[in-house]
Amino acid sequence: MIRIFKHSIPRSLVVLSLVETCILLMSVQIAVALRFSQAENADIGSLFGISVLFCFSILSCMVSMGLYQRHLRDGRQGMFIRISVAFIIAFVIMSVAFYLFPSLFLGRGVFGIAYLIAFAGVIASRVAYIAIVNREALNRRVLVLGAGEKAGYINRLLRRRLDRRGFTIVGYIPLNNEELHVSEDEIITYSDTLLQLGERLDVDEIVLAVTDRRSGFPLDDLLDCRMSGIDVVDIQTFFERQSGRLVLGLLQSSWLIYSDGFSQSLSRDVIKRIFDLTASCVLLLLTFPFMLIAMILIYLEDRGPVFYRQERVGKDGRLIQVMKFRSMRVDAEKCGTPQFAQADDDRVTRTGNFMRKTRIDELPQLFNVLGGEMSFVGPRPERPKFVEQFNESIPFYGERHRIKPGITGWAQICYPYGASEEDTRQKLQYDLYYVKNYSIFLDLTVLFQTAEVILWGKGAR
Repeated sequence: MIRIFKHSIPRSLVVLSLVETCILLMSVQIAVALRFSQAENADIGSLFGISVLFCFSILSCMVSMGLYQRHLRDGRQGMFIRISVAFIIAFVIMSVAFYLFPSLFLGRGVFGIAYLIAFAGVIASRVAYIAIVNREALNRRVLVLGAGEKAGYINRLLRRRLDRRGFTIVGYIPLNNEELHVSEDEIITYSDTLLQLGERLDVDEIVLAVTDRRSGFPLDDLLDCRMSGIDVVDIQTFFERQSGRLVLGLLQSSWLIYSDGFSQSLSRDVIKRIFDLTASCVLLLLTFPFMLIAMILIYLEDRGPVFYRQERVGKDGRLIQVMKFRSMRVDAEKCGTPQFAQADDDRVTRTGNFMRKTRIDELPQLFNVLGGEMSFVGPRPERPKFVEQFNESIPFYGERHRIKPGITGWAQICYPYGASEEDTRQKLQYDLYYVKNYSIFLDLTVLFQTAEVILWGKGAR
């Protein structure tokens, strides 16, 4: 894993992105070389400009299609479809750019050749990536100290092969006669020192998953391992790095106190506010025609109000009025009791069903962002009744209100729509990760990957 602005990214994905960046940049150069007569009219500056535009457009669309997710579960066919969609969208973006800046256009021949080279190169890089990344020989070898309840979370939460991409569990070492929560064939016993065991098994990292550290904890052995080059991490830190969430079952107040992150500063607030204003203004300009059409359709369907205001809980528990396009019947909550939206909810109108799938109903919240009540990226704001309920039943739920709520968020792109308390518990783990590790880089990551959620209809209800 490589940590970029506090956000952990698999080394394999970083290498893949660098390789594909080189492929995209070189595609234009190769295309010009193949059509050498075109190169006479292209100076170095214009060629560099078109190469950067070409690379940035395609790479951004690939990120938006989720092609750099750490746990992308699509097969080769799904991957091919995502790449194809990314290239089609990038083609539209570049066509508009060429229309606005004709000096960047080198000709249809060069552009067509560059596109074919880039597409073939990206496909080849993905095939090679899939073949290489799953090789166990390249994985980080992890030894788990402990085999009880905490250690059992690894097999429960990281079951799939994709979840374990980049590391291999070499075994578990039980301590203090703890009740086993892993299979016996995964247990390791040893008679030599912990360092000798680590060297014999070629261990890169030891994960501490000990339930009780009051007795029998091998502190000196762990210090010996750490000073000899073997990394030692807590199991919560391990999950944070590997899965992009804080596991509630393992979370303790002491870990939150001593861990890095949760930074608050004036410069952070100013940068985030600038990002919010810029992203909201750009999106308003791009989506205004769709918002206008939505307003007309909502009114024509049942002659009811177009907008729907709902009380939600904002930063530090303050109540805010969130504005959305109305997607349900006017009498959707005539009983007066707040309800989660369910799959195939009969309260949703025909226009509302389409808006929910495309997230158009969320667009009026841009005005909440401009007004400073919300951020563009952050935990989704919840209704006061549910917040009161969850504060009682879910530990650390109130910590998500340390920052402004957002239109989209890390939890929204990592977990499907939440329609129960258990879903809320699962999404809280991602919200806490975002609150802890916020950076403008993470905001941009969420912003780009939100496009995938919309285009592929993830979690819409």
